[in-house]
Amino acid sequence: MQANQMPVTRQTIEDFLFAEAALLDAWQLEKWLELFREDALYLIPPTDEPQLDRHAGLYLVMDDMRRLRSRVAQILGRSMWAENPVSRTRRLIGNVRILAQDAGELSVAANFSVYRMRHEAIDIYVGSYAHRLAITAEGLRFIERKATLDLETLNPQGKISIIL
Repeated sequence: MQANQMPVTRQTIEDFLFAEAALLDAWQLEKWLELFREDALYLIPPTDEPQLDRHAGLYLVMDDMRRLRSRVAQILGRSMWAENPVSRTRRLIGNVRILAQDAGELSVAANFSVYRMRHEAIDIYVGSYAHRLAITAEGLRFIERKATLDLETLNPQGKISIIL
């Protein structure tokens, strides 16, 4: 059976998302990049208009793979002062749902909490994921990874220097 013909279960999606969270919490960002197709996007819509279409306005993050590789290189290269040294993070993912599956592609939703510990402070980012995943022979790969924050503003954080 070909990879794109095999039905994917919620457990398969959860395992993929939990493994991704572990890579991010361990700051294994280069390995994390391997979870993306070459044409993939990483998106974070604005907090004041979370349903804004990405073609209609400015997003907090709208990275194609070239920009995402650059972001990872900056973080790991220690040139990003906000993550030098890197924060400790812990991610919780829940309410994972498969919304649609066809032609080797999945639409998946989940909720997240990301706890960021740095300089004796804890910042909490809460929101939802809306992912498009490709079913490949190598496993699942992101086509689009969208993290929508439920925060009304980025205060007290004021910035997003980690991968959500």
